[in-house]
Amino acid sequence: MREFLDTSVLIATFYGDHEHHEPSFALFLRQNGRSGYTAAHCLAEVYSVLTGMPGKHRAGPDEALLFLGDARQRLTLATLDGHEYFDVLETASSAGFWGGAIYDALIAHCALKVKAEVIYTWNLKHFTRLGGEVAPLVKTPDR
Repeated sequence: MREFLDTSVLIATFYGDHEHHEPSFALFLRQNGRSGYTAAHCLAEVYSVLTGMPGKHRAGPDEALLFLGDARQRLTLATLDGHEYFDVLETASSAGFWGGAIYDALIAHCALKVKAEVIYTWNLKHFTRLGGEVAPLVKTPDR
């Protein structure tokens, strides 16, 4: 089965005290580079969050990169070319999406591009609002 992990799942995987750590970590460990995917953009989002957290939760750049290296070994990175990227922007604009919803649309399009059978996220509302082909694929790791 082709499984796609979004940013929220990767962040929960990293933090042992995160409320969603256990199911996220179990899902992450199950990946072997052949059936697990994430968007290349998710790696940048994870790095930003991990190194930008306040106080004791802030990871150093080296620690964040070490985790992302592990993610890269376990997950195949999905990317969009320039034409696909702009197509997503046009579709999102036509659908009336604004602000940060564009990032969810880009990530979802990566999942569709690799023919993911499930998109795992802790932000169900963000992805189900995209409707169409995306909404039926969205699940949390504990389902």
